[in-house]
Amino acid sequence: MNKEEKNIEKDEMTEKKSAENIEAQENANDANPENNENEESEESELEKAQKKIEDGERQITEAREELAKAQQKIEANNYGIRKNLLEYDQVMNDQREIIYKERLRVLNGESMRDAIFKMITDRVESCVDTCISSEIPKDEWDLNELNQLLLPIIPLEPITEETITDIRNNKELKHLLKEKAVKLYEAKETEFPEPEQFRELERVVLLKVIDQKWMDHIDDMDQLRQGIGLQAYGQRDPVVEYKFAGFDMFNAMIDSITEETVKALTHIKIEQKVEREQVAKVTGTNKDESQPAQPKRRTTKKVQPNDPCPCGSGRKYKQCCGRRA
Repeated sequence: MNKEEKNIEKDEMTEKKSAENIEAQENANDANPENNENEESEESELEKAQKKIEDGERQITEAREELAKAQQKIEANNYGIRKNLLEYDQVMNDQREIIYKERLRVLNGESMRDAIFKMITDRVESCVDTCISSEIPKDEWDLNELNQLLLPIIPLEPITEETITDIRNNKELKHLLKEKAVKLYEAKETEFPEPEQFRELERVVLLKVIDQKWMDHIDDMDQLRQGIGLQAYGQRDPVVEYKFAGFDMFNAMIDSITEETVKALTHIKIEQKVEREQVAKVTGTNKDESQPAQPKRRTTKKVQPNDPCPCGSGRKYKQCCGRRA
């Protein structure tokens, strides 16, 4: 046999042995079914573990995506809150600039006479428009209501039918009442010896009223801001409603400043210092204090303890009257 034939035989023998081993292994497996079950259970456990890992990775990915979405929503919500806060603050800043500008004029010592006259005329117009409309005929005017509203602020003479006989409409009535109010205020100015004293009084009164009303307005705006969010339940923008309500409240504050200032200045009076002539100076002793005080002197001789008693009992003074003294 040559070399090639030997190799062929050798390969055939190797294949035969491999087939025998496989057959023996199969026979062994058939003889031991538990081994097959163990292998199958191990494979199933591996598959389950792999599946769990894949599910866990998928859940982690989904959680990350949900977290990113939640973060975006939170940031958008916080941005909206900050934006609303800035808009709320801007409303107060605009109002603050108007008030502080007026306060600065007062603090700089400017004359507020023209401003006070405007307040007086504005208050007269407001009272007339409130009580008497331009569309109402003269015979239906409610003069009592006008007196109750205007006279506590500006102490004019009561408005009666006789005082307005020549008046035909509320425009002429406004003009008449403005003239009377201005003359009343000018007469009030003449009560002061120097005009600058009255100008200083105007600044003091106006500054006090502005500060008080502004502090009250800040508290009211803070209360409004805390509850304005409820407007969202009515499908309304809280910021817009806050601006509208703040504007109305600011105008009401300005009207209140005007009313209080005019009322204080038109009712102010100068107190006359009354000095009474001294008739007699009353003292507790009714003594004549024109002479200097003199020390008292004893007119009789002092009785010593061992001297005879002045009562005539014959005993010593210390054993008689001196004992009672």
